[in-house]
Amino acid sequence: MAIYPKLIIDALRNVRYPGTGKDIVEMGMVSDDIHIAGNKVSFSLLFEKANDPFMKSVVKAAETAILTFADPNIDIKGNIEVITKQAAAPPKADNPLPKVKNIIAVSSGKGGVGKSTVSVNLAVALANKGYKVGLLDADIFGPSLPKMFGEEEARPYLEEVDGRELIIPVEKYGVKMLSIGFFVDPNNAVVWRGAMASNALKQLINDANWGELDYFLIDLPPGTSDIHLTIVQTLAVTGAIVVSTPQQVALADARKGIDMFTNEKVNVPIIGLVENMAWFTPAELPDNKYYIFGRDGAKQLAEQLNIPLLGQIPIVQSICEGGDAGKPVALNEDSITGMAFAELAFNFAKSVDERNNNQAPTHKVEVHKR
Repeated sequence: MAIYPKLIIDALRNVRYPGTGKDIVEMGMVSDDIHIAGNKVSFSLLFEKANDPFMKSVVKAAETAILTFADPNIDIKGNIEVITKQAAAPPKADNPLPKVKNIIAVSSGKGGVGKSTVSVNLAVALANKGYKVGLLDADIFGPSLPKMFGEEEARPYLEEVDGRELIIPVEKYGVKMLSIGFFVDPNNAVVWRGAMASNALKQLINDANWGELDYFLIDLPPGTSDIHLTIVQTLAVTGAIVVSTPQQVALADARKGIDMFTNEKVNVPIIGLVENMAWFTPAELPDNKYYIFGRDGAKQLAEQLNIPLLGQIPIVQSICEGGDAGKPVALNEDSITGMAFAELAFNFAKSVDERNNNQAPTHKVEVHKR
């Protein structure tokens, strides 16, 4: 039986705090730090006072509820940490990925512009150039990485590293990758509230052995959402690249995505803009270009906002076929699209270097609770 955060939360709704008639979930006593590693489940319970007389009985009731209403095989005993408002939980490390040189968010204002295709092929193109690359699929509700790498049957395993059990990313084509798609049934929808999705994402970041990386690419879901906020609150993001088609409606949403990263509260630099589906080129007529979504829209936007245009990627049938077959087109550097992604990787690396040489390091977004 699959264990997931909602299963634990629902089981804990059966535990009532004595004298109130309310369950501990309703009272906000279950912290948003549920950690699942195989059958082992751990989390924190928040109490008002350190000398709460019901502390031990509530913890025991929580353990019993999980074994009764979730799964009797769950390893929960002794894994519930007690924290109090008078003594907050210990601070988390400022940098959970100390061996990663550059953390890059790959974003798009709207869906359907090929952001995941760009993320995957950019990662492969960078690996082709000898860089150490990691790729995180942050689209919790619509993960596509397993399919695009042909690893739908992969199941990451745990390994003890420095006394911690860490998830070992799947590695293919020189890219280390993780996706929630490796842990859920691909035929079932992921129906989670925002907090549960954010917690799952933080686990893929904090509890994985990413090792040394030159670039850690994060393929974000489209738009601006809780997931984007989770990323900038969890990691000091080096910069973001924004993917758009030349179409005006896509460019309007791309502007919003750029504004989200560059506003004073988030303050993440834009590494550059990628124009995907820039033109259609038939395989049999490689010199022909048909501008079916408009011409140079993203290029003009980049000029207006004074940000680099990192590349223009054409529509070629092989891109779709490569994604469906789990063989990214960037693997073939001699093809039209392979050359386009190789150029994108070169411009991207150059732009990241310029950003690091000319701008101060980014900091995580701090959350101040009132």
